Amino acid sequence: MNNTEEHVIYIKKIKKDKRIILTIQILILLLALLSWELLSKYHIINTFLSSSPKEVIKTIISLSKDKTLLKHIGITTYETIISFTITSIISFIISVIMFMSKKFAKIIDPYLTVINSLPKVALGPLIIIWIGASIKSIIFMAILISLFTTTINMYNAFNSTNSNYIKLLKSFNASKKDILFKVVIPSNKKNIISLLKVNIGLTLIGIIMGELLVSKEGLGYLIMYGSQVFNINLVISSVFILGILAFIMYEVINILQFIINKKEEI
Repeated sequence: MNNTEEHVIYIKKIKKDKRIILTIQILILLLALLSWELLSKYHIINTFLSSSPKEVIKTIISLSKDKTLLKHIGITTYETIISFTITSIISFIISVIMFMSKKFAKIIDPYLTVINSLPKVALGPLIIIWIGASIKSIIFMAILISLFTTTINMYNAFNSTNSNYIKLLKSFNASKKDILFKVVIPSNKKNIISLLKVNIGLTLIGIIMGELLVSKEGLGYLIMYGSQVFNINLVISSVFILGILAFIMYEVINILQFIINKKEEI
């Protein structure tokens, strides 16, 4: 068997494993939904507190008919994209500066750690006072929640770069800039993509927290409104839609990762 045949068999095995994993994931989801529906149908669980897949679908259809659903999804998506973009750019810049200047890294590190450990939601009332009850405060809340975690993890990823590569470039009198752009960043492409995935989740958490506090639009608002009027169907439907939105954003980053991997292969 030559190398080409081995490569073809290897690719087929990877595709087969992906299909098996996807099938199992879908089956787990379907089983969970079916179990939920049956437990609700036969009143084993209290539908007033837990709703049911059937009622969730009815609620989503009802929201779609009066054209409010897309508006709320659009608002949350817009806020998430803005917050995610700002956080990703700022955290990357800070991480680069920290890597380039060890003195700066030592100065700022304890502040990053302390601020990261603070309960950001508790700062919500202060954020509203400082910025106002608007979309700006929601975006700021999301940035506050995701920025420090992303920055710390990205800087740690840069620091974990294979030291042998760095020593090799240093032996050729390479500058810090050369080391950063020719070794550190290229070596951490996968880590950066993984951090983007984490950042999406943290940003969504921040957006929903912000919407729960001040918004009159968005999925967070629907969750808050539903809980206030004891409409559990609306609450769970909003959470379900939020999960779909998170999945779509996660898959967009997966597509980005696929494109980058393809370019590297070429």
